[in-house]
Amino acid sequence: MKKPKWVIAKEQAKRVAANETVWLFGLHAVRDALENPAREKLRLVVTRNALERLGDVVAQSGLEPEISDPRKFAAPLDPQSVHQGAALEVKPLNWGSLEDIALGDGTMPPRLVLLDRVTDPHNVGAILRSAEVFGARAVIAVQRHAAPETGALAKTASGALERQPYLRVRNLADTMTALKDMGYLLLGLDGEADQTIEAALEGRRDRAVALVLGAEGPGLREKTRETCDALVRIDAVGAFGSLNVSNAAAVALYAARG
Repeated sequence: MKKPKWVIAKEQAKRVAANETVWLFGLHAVRDALENPAREKLRLVVTRNALERLGDVVAQSGLEPEISDPRKFAAPLDPQSVHQGAALEVKPLNWGSLEDIALGDGTMPPRLVLLDRVTDPHNVGAILRSAEVFGARAVIAVQRHAAPETGALAKTASGALERQPYLRVRNLADTMTALKDMGYLLLGLDGEADQTIEAALEGRRDRAVALVLGAEGPGLREKTRETCDALVRIDAVGAFGSLNVSNAAAVALYAARG
């Protein structure tokens, strides 16, 4: 019996994902990845100078480093990448299921950050750093039209990518509905909203909360807005415009802390 097209497409997507690798670069990002036991490491390219600075973690990783001339760096990176003489080929991290991440450990009300088509890896990297600082359970984005796990994202995240769960889901609205079923309160950030984050959480800080942020410019899509429990704004003085999405995420996480 011939397999349906959707089954074939799903199997092909799984094979592609299994073969997918990422090149991380920069001393900090490479060091953190080498130190992460959950990270599957494949190939390490370094200059002699970088190897001296990474010597301890390279020895512990068990990888045989490839020494490269800094003028003809062997890793397949964008020429504009500030690699500092270190690049590491890895498999993307597997953080488990949404349920594993979102249900929390019972020590404090969980917080999540959901990103609606935020595509800039530098913004997502900065959001991962803020999520780690403020104790968010995860940053969640869609598989398409969102920043993938890349070297640029990892470098901006400054190590947070190795520790802060970054989940990619197929459909954001479906994920939001699933979170509602788990008891989450979904707050969508909108500069024109009537109420502030603090007002929306008055008397409800013991709830699990997911903060939903859209891309700069278009903001939240209509379906995303409709699926939120409430739209909220970051209180500001004067009509100065709006915050960069990564700054907005940091302020919102601080305002929503349990």
